[in-house]
Amino acid sequence: MIDVQNLAAGYASREVLSDVSFRVGPGEAAAYLGANGAGKSTTVKIIAGLLRPASGRVTVGGHDVAAEPLAAKRRLGYVPDDARLYESLTPAEYLSLVAELYHLPREQAADRINQMAAAFELTAALGRTIETLSRGQRQKVLLIAALVHDPDVLLLDEPLNGLDVESGLALRRIIEGLLGRGKTILFCSHILELVERVCARTIVLYRGRIVADGATADLVRRSRGGTLEAVFRELTRPEQADEGARAFFRAFEEPAPSP
Repeated sequence: MIDVQNLAAGYASREVLSDVSFRVGPGEAAAYLGANGAGKSTTVKIIAGLLRPASGRVTVGGHDVAAEPLAAKRRLGYVPDDARLYESLTPAEYLSLVAELYHLPREQAADRINQMAAAFELTAALGRTIETLSRGQRQKVLLIAALVHDPDVLLLDEPLNGLDVESGLALRRIIEGLLGRGKTILFCSHILELVERVCARTIVLYRGRIVADGATADLVRRSRGGTLEAVFRELTRPEQADEGARAFFRAFEEPAPSP
């Protein structure tokens, strides 16, 4: 379970998060949505123990992330939106290293890596160096690394980056299976159609504050457009995006002839 209480964070003089609180329980997938710069990735990095908040408290699986960081991280799988991999290693070497860090027996780790690689059609690339892999293949390595130790809690920050349609569908099925096993998932993505299908609950962040938190179906039903995209637009000032698009295309307009 993820429990976030009164979280606040900032960079220099800029406030990024203000009084953010939510809980995500076992067997629940919650979408965590917001525009670029809203504070989503900052929240996720604090939950993962990579950043310290200015104030507030976070627990993962009952362990305080600040006071018991190793215990919290053992329960956690994390797919970051801007990960860096050891490019001189092969996926097999990198994933074996991750499994060692989580103290998995080597034989068990090898079996899991092979099975997960097959599920993501990555088997043929396990022996190549990561520097030779495509973006989608690297994303598959990140996903397997987050799942190999069978964590109770998953943080997925733009997990579909670079994935093809079939791999995205496979990930959706995997998420559904994980929820059936009682896993807790916080899901950040700009692909709102997928979020609407996978996440029964949606949390919307706007300028560092939560502006909506409820059942996805209820939020969609109350929106004027009847979609999660409509919910997002209504809560995050759509006129800004509309004006930005109009301003973009004005750059291509022919200047009016001088009198």
